[in-house]
Amino acid sequence: MRFLPRLVVSAALAITAFLSWRLLRTLSDGQRGDLAPKAEEGFTLTLDTFLHVQQLRKKRLRAFCSRSHKVTTLPRSQQERAYLLSSLRVSTKLDFLYCQAPSVGVEEWQQLLEKLEKKNVTLPVPLPYQWRHTKETQLNKFNQTEIEAMLGSYTKVLFVRDPFHRLIAAFLQDMGLSPSFSSFVEDGLGSGIRNASVAWKPLVSLCLPCLVQYDYVVMFGFHRQELGHLLQRAGLSVDSLLPKFTDTQVLWTYRWLSEQMFSELSAQQKKKLSHFYRWDLSAFPFSSSYLSDHLSTPETW
Repeated sequence: MRFLPRLVVSAALAITAFLSWRLLRTLSDGQRGDLAPKAEEGFTLTLDTFLHVQQLRKKRLRAFCSRSHKVTTLPRSQQERAYLLSSLRVSTKLDFLYCQAPSVGVEEWQQLLEKLEKKNVTLPVPLPYQWRHTKETQLNKFNQTEIEAMLGSYTKVLFVRDPFHRLIAAFLQDMGLSPSFSSFVEDGLGSGIRNASVAWKPLVSLCLPCLVQYDYVVMFGFHRQELGHLLQRAGLSVDSLLPKFTDTQVLWTYRWLSEQMFSELSAQQKKKLSHFYRWDLSAFPFSSSYLSDHLSTPETW
């Protein structure tokens, strides 16, 4: 009988180790916060896993920022700020700041915010200072003092998606302008990052994650689950108002399209695309992306 307590302890340790292994496997499958491999498994994202995944994503993002020397301070020039912050949006009533980038599924989020504002939903704990509510949503329309206050106090949300999937979406939207996906890619690569259209630009360039300390990094394919937890954490119980997010179904379709379209590209085009999106591939957990295999090393940034 004297061995019974030791046996109970050993069993408890074994169960704990197994549960930890299951959690780590869930997270390591996604390589530091990439849940994409779980999208087809009917995966339920618990609040604890959501918070853990957020920590992993932000840790990866901080590591990227520390070695890439991206913009970390707000320009003093109004003209520079207007250009730099052109993709950032705010809800002054709900105290949210987010990046409006093409083909990341942000439209349904915007519709939800508009619905909440029309219903006069307010935060249970407002910010500790009086703030004017306005219909203006473009961050660069505010003055520097207001911008700095928003960056420091609002809940900041970043929507991210596999850059190759974003590229396919841009091609499908412009279908007919290019005879093939390969020629579409060739034309875009010829422009370079600085002259690229907004649809082409990396999220790091559009959303400035080294300047904006995002509180949440939301992955395409899990919007309903992740945003549900996010809103709950913000004190907004609005499950009944959540739209019917379609990103999970779209993700499945784009996995099939990715294989088809990636095969159309030459080895050189694949390498150039990976280099073009090297910042996004390094800053965010896109382990399943077809471009990840050709990711540039930091020395080539």
